[in-house]
Amino acid sequence: MNKSLTCPSIPHVLIFPAPGQGHVNSMLKLAELLCLSGLNHITFFNFQIIHENLIRCTDIESRFVSKYPGFQFKTIPDCFSFNDGPKDPGDRLREFLDATKTKSKPILKKLIIESSPPVSYIIGDMLTSFIHDVASELGIPSIQFHTISACAMWIFYSVPDIIAAHQLPIKGEEDMDRLITAVPGMETILRCRDLPKKIVQVDDITNPNLLMNRNEMREAESLILNTFEELEGPILSEIRTQYPKIYAIGPIHELLKSKLESINKGESYSSSNSLQQVDRSCMEWLDRQPLHSVVYVSFGSITLMTRDQFMELWYGLANSKQRFLWVIRNESLIDEDGNVLESIPVELEMGPKERGYVVNWAPQEEVLAHKAIGGFWTHSGWNSTLESIVAGVPMICWPYYGDQQVNSRFVGEVWKLGLDMKDTCDRNIVEKMINDLMVDRREEFVKSAANMAELARNSVKEGGSSACNLDSLIEEIKLMSMK
Repeated sequence: MNKSLTCPSIPHVLIFPAPGQGHVNSMLKLAELLCLSGLNHITFFNFQIIHENLIRCTDIESRFVSKYPGFQFKTIPDCFSFNDGPKDPGDRLREFLDATKTKSKPILKKLIIESSPPVSYIIGDMLTSFIHDVASELGIPSIQFHTISACAMWIFYSVPDIIAAHQLPIKGEEDMDRLITAVPGMETILRCRDLPKKIVQVDDITNPNLLMNRNEMREAESLILNTFEELEGPILSEIRTQYPKIYAIGPIHELLKSKLESINKGESYSSSNSLQQVDRSCMEWLDRQPLHSVVYVSFGSITLMTRDQFMELWYGLANSKQRFLWVIRNESLIDEDGNVLESIPVELEMGPKERGYVVNWAPQEEVLAHKAIGGFWTHSGWNSTLESIVAGVPMICWPYYGDQQVNSRFVGEVWKLGLDMKDTCDRNIVEKMINDLMVDRREEFVKSAANMAELARNSVKEGGSSACNLDSLIEEIKLMSMK
């Protein structure tokens, strides 16, 4: 055994993400950043089915266990049914949180107690508060990793203030464009329709689910966020009034890429943390397309749509006459009763194949960086938003759930990086927005996107804001572990 691994001065860090594509992806990247900094004694916990998907779809074993001495993966039995068919994301989230608190907490506690060498620091996902309860009970320092945007996190935190200002509940569709003025820093930006849907849809302000996020954050002394100061600085300043110690280390995928390319003397780097099998044939198709001519369409790993919605999006895209690469997951289309459709509509099969290409899942970071991509039609998940920002690709935002509603508003109204198409599913609007993005307003969006991409890349360079925040986080981990 390597004696250095048992030395008390080397922290043993436990990392535990929530079981979602965006959560697992960004926390694996954080794990590798810590390894590169010398904190390579890490235990990465996952639910069993998530780890099995990673093993099946990626090279994580060779990328981590073989490369970093002291790194290990451990799993917890699934306490929640991940494959019980389509369901409202809010219901699934509540069921997951309830199940993990009652079933996973004692398992995790036992594993930590029996760990050798002892766990000295815990990084837990914002959605798995039981991790921080265990840390407190065992006297182990812990920190929360928020894998959503700072602006969304701040809204979740501010829900009690919105209620106190009598700006909830929302009365109906006629109320959706009313401004929400009770969130500091967003007084002139945020409308009712930009709130996360689990807030919009609650008609009882005493519902405990509304207070969930502030309650989950109550014990945190410091936070990690996958964002950067130059993008969300004003909102980070507001959050620091409640949490003075914040480590904004994003875009985390670009920070990791920068570190690895520096170590490997400029050699290009790419890796996958995908929970689904990637179809790389789309890269060969992109190689044959003209410069900046393709709209990349992907609505993430959980979005569901009815056949009617799909057809409106499809006809809008087809009528725009633009080239496209569309990710359509097998389980993403449902009928009016919520049952999964077995195949994509025949109209798509018979569509303009010379202009389009369809895959079940794509290597998204590589796709967005490809010279043929001119725009991204996205669900506004935070990883997707950051990946698009780094690539300098303007966006059309069609959000589905959670923080995506907020992200799309900031993309369109604040950062001017594209168009917000929320609450719309009409072929004529789709056609117009695609042509605005790719043709009519392309110059303004490309200029804005290029400026923000430069700020993002500068933030992860040596001396940049995110690089410095990562250094500070590493020092905290070392200091707290010693204590």
